[in-house]
Amino acid sequence: MNKFFKILGIAQTPVSHVEKMVSAAGGFVSILCILLVSHWSLDSASSALIVASMGASAVLLFAVPHGPLSQPWSVFGGHMVSALVGISCAQLFSNEIFAASLAVGAAIGAMYYLRCIHPPGGATALSAVVSGEAVVELGYQYAITPVLLNVIVILSIAVIFNYVFPWRRYPAYLYRINLPIEPSAPSAPTSHIAHEDFVYALSEIDSFIDISEHDLLRIYDIATRKSQDSPILSEKLVVGSFYSNGEYGDQWSVRQIVDESVDNDEHKDMVIFKVVAGQGRRNSGYCSRIEFLRWANHQVIRDEENWKRIG
Repeated sequence: MNKFFKILGIAQTPVSHVEKMVSAAGGFVSILCILLVSHWSLDSASSALIVASMGASAVLLFAVPHGPLSQPWSVFGGHMVSALVGISCAQLFSNEIFAASLAVGAAIGAMYYLRCIHPPGGATALSAVVSGEAVVELGYQYAITPVLLNVIVILSIAVIFNYVFPWRRYPAYLYRINLPIEPSAPSAPTSHIAHEDFVYALSEIDSFIDISEHDLLRIYDIATRKSQDSPILSEKLVVGSFYSNGEYGDQWSVRQIVDESVDNDEHKDMVIFKVVAGQGRRNSGYCSRIEFLRWANHQVIRDEENWKRIG
């Protein structure tokens, strides 16, 4: 089942219920305001098509506020350049199917070169071609009303709304400068990746990665310091508890100790386990306590749909 989820790309990111509700509330407030602006500047039918791209922006701004695709330049530049490209295609080509296809393709290329990739921009470019006579008559005014007005509204709400919650800041730069410095443990080595090495690694992947350099390095630093924790001691192996080998990808596994046979002879001091997640799931087995300790990297607990390290 885990492999099936990976094939489908189902996210396993641990996010609290509070965070999910805050994201939903932000989407509601932003789209309510944008609909009012769009209905004021266009007729109801045309504004409904145009505001669809802002609905997609709301998902990014309030569900992924720290992501590169959600930042102000991406939102502003992505929508504005896409609007201009879409209008130009609508004006230059009479074949709507060709104009609409070209508008989206050209908008993607323009956003890439201008470093303002914002997926909803594709919908903005498309709307400029297929939204009907009301938009065609507006011409390049479409980029001002309603697109620019909508962008200003949604960015303003994103800044104000996210500021209310301490763990969220928008733009992401405000989150970084307000982030408390966490001192590393004296025994833990300082992890450092040079900016040049980070850029080189991204160039090797040669695809847009929707995570900022700061967030990626912070995740790496937290994980590195966590990995320096003391190993599991023999007396900490408890029947009923879960343990992970700490590996990556298909090698990752979680075992639950279901029984034990305590003996002073280390070769007869056994534990019986079942594999509950990852490689070998639904299998069971037994081994000496020492062998289990060599396999186990840390103790874990189930946290909603994810496994979280404890200890």
